[in-house]
Amino acid sequence: QVQLVESGGGLVQSGGSLRLSCAASGFTRDPYAIAWFRQAPGKEREGVSCMRVYAGNIFYTDPVKGRFTMSRDNADNTVYLQMNSLKPEDTARYYCAATALTTPYSDFDCWQPADFLYWGQGTQVTVSS
Repeated sequence: QVQLVESGGGLVQSGGSLRLSCAASGFTRDPYAIAWFRQAPGKEREGVSCMRVYAGNIFYTDPVKGRFTMSRDNADNTVYLQMNSLKPEDTARYYCAATALTTPYSDFDCWQPADFLYWGQGTQVTVSS
């Protein structure tokens, strides 16, 4: 049974940093992709960063480029999201997601929540101004 457990959220002042962790278990093989999404109250869930594991590529959405860094520690099956220069608009619940490839390769969309099979429960990040 696949489980994703996020941690590391909290309250931080604008300009501060946080590092989120996502501990993965239950995978019998590497997932095709791992991603971080976030959802603020009243807004749709949006992508933050996405790693295509086999290709080794990591992508970021424009609002976080240059400030957030996604990484993976294969030894302990943990994915991290280092968040620097945080802004109040980064306030949201952050979710880790992972998936096997269930669509044709060309149809997979890193920023489409529906393309991900497995989700964690999320961790809250609040940035005060």
